[in-house]
Amino acid sequence: MSVKISTVAKQLPKYSRTTADILPFLDNWLEGQEERFIKKVKKIFEGAAVDKRYSIMDPFEVFTATSFEEKNDIYSREVIILGEQVLEKALAKAGWESKSLDYIITVSCTGIMIPSLDAYLINKMNLRQDIVRLPVTEMGCAAGVSGIIYAKNFLKSNPGKRAAVIAVESPTATFQHTDFSMPNIVSAAIFGDGAACCLLSSYETDPGPEIIDEQMYHFYDAEHMMGFKLTNSGLQMILDIEVPDTISEHFEDIIHPFLQKNNLGIAAIDHMIFHPGGKKIIQTVETLFAGLGKNVEATKEVLREYGNMSSATVLYVLEHIMNNNPKPGEKGLMLSFGPGFSAQRVLLQW
Repeated sequence: MSVKISTVAKQLPKYSRTTADILPFLDNWLEGQEERFIKKVKKIFEGAAVDKRYSIMDPFEVFTATSFEEKNDIYSREVIILGEQVLEKALAKAGWESKSLDYIITVSCTGIMIPSLDAYLINKMNLRQDIVRLPVTEMGCAAGVSGIIYAKNFLKSNPGKRAAVIAVESPTATFQHTDFSMPNIVSAAIFGDGAACCLLSSYETDPGPEIIDEQMYHFYDAEHMMGFKLTNSGLQMILDIEVPDTISEHFEDIIHPFLQKNNLGIAAIDHMIFHPGGKKIIQTVETLFAGLGKNVEATKEVLREYGNMSSATVLYVLEHIMNNNPKPGEKGLMLSFGPGFSAQRVLLQW
């Protein structure tokens, strides 16, 4: 049974600022800190390879000390709006009716909602009452690819079915106003907010690249490397400096056996659809792929234009690739990393 990715659409929040616009807010936030530390923080922002960030909140709200409840209330309100907008956009792009969806998978790790986003979308979009729901809430940046893997497994044994994977993230809602640690500063420098929707189908007549294979890779004893700690002030970022080196150490095992399983080598891959985790991770992976004759230019472009939007970001890279109309027979490799620590892979063919 063939499963295809029919459409990818993105939706950005209403607020945005360039890096230059953010620097004055840093002055206010860092008031009272040592001058050398302030210069270091600004250098991190300026060197993050992110030109612009979007947010569900005005920067004044982001850099204002408020409670977890207040930030999470904004998150809950705005992700429903973004989720509805991006699903509507994707359905219109594909020419699908909302009631043609059989599965809905919603992805987010940057706030807490019970019921989850999918429940609200069922009512707002008048989706079918028998639609199958799956909220994915704790897989971080890897969850965009994870959602595609789950949707593919729903669809592969069910011909004539359709699924939506909707990723809506607001890392700015997790910014910790009283935390001057490097993980909080680095995450503020590289992350932005955004939403994406990926529509998948097991209809033979629906267009799009086919998912040839999918696989997860779990790093042993690496739970400490990435995630969130739930504190009284909200979700506190955990981001270990070991991440780029760990990816580098495991890179051969992540890439080559997966391709060999499909009788392919890296030379057969035309499009690298890699999650923009941040400048250092991109530099690490870019060096590794360059040695194999591949580039991650689309990934770098998405990071520059939007920042890292957690699970949604890799779908922006996929949309970028699909908008360039790959030729029939060309192959793409999706790759993302997230808490666990884990790597998720999907092999596509147009």
